[in-house]
Amino acid sequence: MSCHARSKNKIIIGFMTIVMIGLTACTEDKPPVKINDFFQQVFEESLMDSPESLTYTRFMEQQGKPWRHNKLDDLSLAHEEKNMARDHHNYDLLKGYDVNTLDGGERLSARLMNWQMENDFALEKYRFHGYSITQLDGLMNDYPLFMNGYHQINSVADAEDYIARLQGVKQQFDDVLSRLKIQQEKGIILPKSLLGKVIEANKAFTAQDVRDNILFKSFAKKVAGLKAIEDQVRTGLYDQAEQAISQTVYPAYDKAIAFLVEQEKIASEDAGVWKLPDGDNYYQAKIRASTTTNMTAAEIHDLGLSEVARIQGEIMTILGKEGYDLARGFEVLIQEMAEDDSFYYSDDDEGRAQILKDYATIIEEVNARVADVFNVVPEMGVEVRRVPEFSEKSAPGAYYSGPALDGSRPGIFWANLYDIKATPKYGMRTLAYHEAVPGHHFQIAIAQELKDLPMFRKFSFYTAYTEGWALYSERLAKELGLQEDSFDDIGRLQAELFRAVRLVVDTGLHYKRWTREEAIDYMARNTGYAMSDVVAEIERYMVWPAQALAYKVGMLKILELRETAKAALGENFDLRAFHDVMLTNGAMPLDILEEQVTDYIAKGKK
Repeated sequence: MSCHARSKNKIIIGFMTIVMIGLTACTEDKPPVKINDFFQQVFEESLMDSPESLTYTRFMEQQGKPWRHNKLDDLSLAHEEKNMARDHHNYDLLKGYDVNTLDGGERLSARLMNWQMENDFALEKYRFHGYSITQLDGLMNDYPLFMNGYHQINSVADAEDYIARLQGVKQQFDDVLSRLKIQQEKGIILPKSLLGKVIEANKAFTAQDVRDNILFKSFAKKVAGLKAIEDQVRTGLYDQAEQAISQTVYPAYDKAIAFLVEQEKIASEDAGVWKLPDGDNYYQAKIRASTTTNMTAAEIHDLGLSEVARIQGEIMTILGKEGYDLARGFEVLIQEMAEDDSFYYSDDDEGRAQILKDYATIIEEVNARVADVFNVVPEMGVEVRRVPEFSEKSAPGAYYSGPALDGSRPGIFWANLYDIKATPKYGMRTLAYHEAVPGHHFQIAIAQELKDLPMFRKFSFYTAYTEGWALYSERLAKELGLQEDSFDDIGRLQAELFRAVRLVVDTGLHYKRWTREEAIDYMARNTGYAMSDVVAEIERYMVWPAQALAYKVGMLKILELRETAKAALGENFDLRAFHDVMLTNGAMPLDILEEQVTDYIAKGKK
């Protein structure tokens, strides 16, 4: 039996949404005898059905097999439906294994795959609820980011593959438009304020001269780096790329823009997903998927309010020690800090270049200290790069993308330098610790490098674990003595406050039915962040319901587990060993992570 179906999941690392392979794929009716072979078969067939994931991971190159990266993913509804049917088939196959015959690692892998499948099934009835195109993600934004960031050109054949992908994107646009039409019939339409931003950004994208567009400039830069290529061949490649962009890519974008312009006329300004069919239950399902807990929206809202009050109190204590007049109140003082020019770089190319250099220095400093608290560190390095200028206006502050399996691409910490006021010097350390070391880069690169872990676990993603770890890492850096400056420590607390405020505004938007403006006002008053960041963040929560809840929920659980282990083990507690438990099993839901810590404690008592 021939099999070609796949499940795709969106994952968000820091602030970046990328498409990664799903857990379930097409397998034979009779699964392999060994469950690890089943895991590998599921992973590989899923990967092979996603040309973009093959490019992102460089899996074939890691296996020593050459591969042509000349196709794009199938985004059709028919393909999605085939995937869904196959997902249930694989679930039945997984259930056919006798857990009593499995060793501990195999049982854990089976539980994780089972958890992911059942989580996906719980969201199937809401398959059209997620907005297909937004100001942050969707084909119109993701396509140029993918082509720029991940399509490597090391030969003429690679360049020809790039051109083939320029020509092939029309089908993807047709498929997305088909989905948008169904969503519109169901009343699932992006809020009017956001549609306007999508239209504006993409009109600007196609208004550029082709050779000024990121798709051509990225291609030209990569082709220019090719050696032993005749000028005539190089020129021919440039001409082919230009023609593909002008005759295929731009018309595809223009057709989508025209649809969105018409849709804008009937869109509402309601910000929350409560407005969607069965919206309240949809939001609760997203909370479950994001936090991997059974917390309710009401519980999370109340948690946020209490954490906001606690963290603001800690910031006020530091400000008092620095001589600030506390009688003026938190809102006034935090805004005064935000408006102090001494905390910012110059608003020019030189200032932005210095930011990137200083981020690199911060990462070097923390790398020199990680051996104090980690037994395992990633072999792959991490680089700091600027968010591509074409997307930075609507992109939030930073995000991370993982390294390629074949070592051809390092981990990347992408910093948004659009608004210089969004990068105060006192917040840079914390952001670097979160996105790079020991945050996202450690957890993601270490998982990819683990030798005995099934491949699907190396690429599994649970927002509460991943973002919880990154937020925990900010706290860990403080404990390492890397936030000794009072204002750097305020930057750390301000970042934690930001995540606590998210609990309030996300549930405010989607549960309490706040307006966009009410959420912006609350976040601006309670964080002191640049208004550009605040607006971008609130608009992010509007299109990614519940995603931002996972950061603080995950961090609090990791801290709780650490304190539990400390209390149980006493002098036998080893922070390095605790971090081994956190990072050397891949990502997992919080309840299963807690079980791992319980086992670690039991073994430590023997």
